Amino acid sequence: MLREGDLRIPSGCAISGIIDKKRKRFSGEEIVKSISLMHDRSNGLGGGFAAYGIYPQYKDLYAFHVFYDDLNIKTQVEDYIAKYFEIESAGNIPVRHVQGIENPPLIWRYFLNPRIYMAKEDFIDEEEFTSRCVITINKKYEGAYVFSSGKNMGAFKGVGYPEDIGRFFMLDTYEAYSWTAHGRFPTNTPGWWGGAHPFTMLNWSVIHNGEISSYDANRRFVEMFGYKCTLQTDTEVITYLFDLLVRKHKIPMEKALQVFTAPFWNDIDRESKDVQDELKALRTVYSSALINGPFSIILGYEKGFIALNDRIKLRSLVAAEKDDRVYVASEESAIRAICDNPDRIWSPKGGEPVIALLEGEKE
Repeated sequence: MLREGDLRIPSGCAISGIIDKKRKRFSGEEIVKSISLMHDRSNGLGGGFAAYGIYPQYKDLYAFHVFYDDLNIKTQVEDYIAKYFEIESAGNIPVRHVQGIENPPLIWRYFLNPRIYMAKEDFIDEEEFTSRCVITINKKYEGAYVFSSGKNMGAFKGVGYPEDIGRFFMLDTYEAYSWTAHGRFPTNTPGWWGGAHPFTMLNWSVIHNGEISSYDANRRFVEMFGYKCTLQTDTEVITYLFDLLVRKHKIPMEKALQVFTAPFWNDIDRESKDVQDELKALRTVYSSALINGPFSIILGYEKGFIALNDRIKLRSLVAAEKDDRVYVASEESAIRAICDNPDRIWSPKGGEPVIALLEGEKE
């Protein structure tokens, strides 16, 4: 007889992140070593990485990483890209043969400058212009998926164990000042190349361990603002929520985090009246943006990264500091594998963010 553990591991998935706050770039070997220590949290159906500071020679251009099913859809999407962007450089992303990585799609990379003048009639800036183009490609061109679209950053992901995905994409040949990694154990959604973590939009990237029970409410909310959830996984919607509240609605990150993991009502009642009024307003206006369910996430963006648990800490998360570096991971051992003597190590409380910003940046 099959038992629950034979079918799924509710606490499965692994996350890890490293950042050098002084922007010192380092090889992807460290993040691969960290995530590989949590091998048993994955099952080979998804692994991926996000890296920031990775393309200094193209730092002012949008880097599109794209999966294609075949050459025909590639031609169609490239025609679309050429219409709306100046293509500075294009080519396949280098990979190496790795046992266990089978049937990869075509994987291409483009460095792009938006033809923003084409959007002046809509009074939108280049970020909004670019995000709309990404959503259009992912929604309308079946067999194509833009899985990374930020500046001076890139996502690398696929079907396989994360350490194999890291070797496949040759991450030992890249350098970045911030790395995040994910090993997936799909529970409610398919394991496929597009469904691996991280999920990105512009400079945002999200990796996630857990399950978003508020997914339908969250999805309906973001789709009212033009987003489209097409990737068959609940994590995708978290990325769009950050993009919507922080980039579009200009809500300070601190307040956005209070939306996503809002204090309980009885905790709000203990605050001063001014704080109560603000928290109640956020919960009322953005009630559909509250993220419920067991989760730990790492959000990467151009200012650094933020790690966050659900409000009652149903998923593990450990953080550490050493000199100019901050580490977060699902397990302490994944940190000590690459930092054997941290200055400080702790387990954040539920709903309490770990905010690691680059030197000179503010939330």
